[in-house]
Amino acid sequence: MAGGKMRRDKPHRGASAGGGGSNPHFQGGISFHKSKGQHILKNPLLVDSIIQKAGIKSTDVILEIGPGTGNLTKKLLEAGKSVIAVELDPRMVLELQRRFQGTPLSNRLKVIQGDVLKCDLPYFDICVANIPYQISSPLTFKLLAHRPLFRAAVIMFQREFAMRLVAQPGDTLYCRLSVNTQLLARVSHLLKVGKNNFRPPPKVDSSVVRIEPRKPLAPVNFKEWDGLVRICFNRKNKTIGSIFRQKSVLSLLEKNYRTLQALQLAENVPSEDMEMALDVSALGETFGDLSMDADDEKDDDEMEVDDGDAKRSEFKEKVLAVLKEGKFEDKRSSKLTQADFMHLLSLFNKAGIHFS
Repeated sequence: MAGGKMRRDKPHRGASAGGGGSNPHFQGGISFHKSKGQHILKNPLLVDSIIQKAGIKSTDVILEIGPGTGNLTKKLLEAGKSVIAVELDPRMVLELQRRFQGTPLSNRLKVIQGDVLKCDLPYFDICVANIPYQISSPLTFKLLAHRPLFRAAVIMFQREFAMRLVAQPGDTLYCRLSVNTQLLARVSHLLKVGKNNFRPPPKVDSSVVRIEPRKPLAPVNFKEWDGLVRICFNRKNKTIGSIFRQKSVLSLLEKNYRTLQALQLAENVPSEDMEMALDVSALGETFGDLSMDADDEKDDDEMEVDDGDAKRSEFKEKVLAVLKEGKFEDKRSSKLTQADFMHLLSLFNKAGIHFS
């Protein structure tokens, strides 16, 4: 980086990641913090390619996250109606204000200083952003939970995270993140971006991904869905039959089953009348960016349930009967499609077995 010393700060989510290139204020010595995810795009051809692939309309209100020094912001302002830029770093906020002050673009730019994960986002048509990679999961699901739904988001992610988003059944990187994201949106890979396109360069390559929210959303209880998917991807390369024979899994499901039975008996409320969980953001609450779906092959002394307990044995047979009905016993999570998971969840629910 020209004119500036790199400072080693503790990681802080929501820091600037966009913008870049050469401008007098950048050359004047703004230091960028790798630990905050501040990697500034320096290749103007890449910026132009992102703008072109975003499909921005002249009437679009554009959300940019982490605008940095404003090079991407400038192109967005030229392409759309207005830009709402969310920036945590007060130095970058000042830089943006200086850059556009007194120009015809200034009245179409609104800068919000704050953590994007904590801000209430206003209405926008499209999101275009080069984000700090440490907030990839929570930001993705925060955007997908935003209402009203936006048309598309075109976002720069760490390459491995991006490939998890777009992974299909049978792919090595297919995981819980893939399944949950694709339940809510159509996801496509647009561009591979080498590390040398940034200043300072990150340690890994990046990719630009397009995310288009599904309209309407699938008629599913999202907490139930994530409960099922979480269990299935705990050991994604084992058979579904093996996973649902684990003591810990059966204990959790039986507890839910008994609790729901007691509630229905007390309140006389049929299970089909339970209110659908609509908290989409809950799907991303516990994701870590890259270690969220490791196929844990360690020995598990609780893998098989003890059939000595009559009630527990009876519940185990109930669970296995569901798997047999749907012919899921010998299938593996890594190969199941969205439709497969939907079918499996419906069979469990029909049998009175729930995941939340």
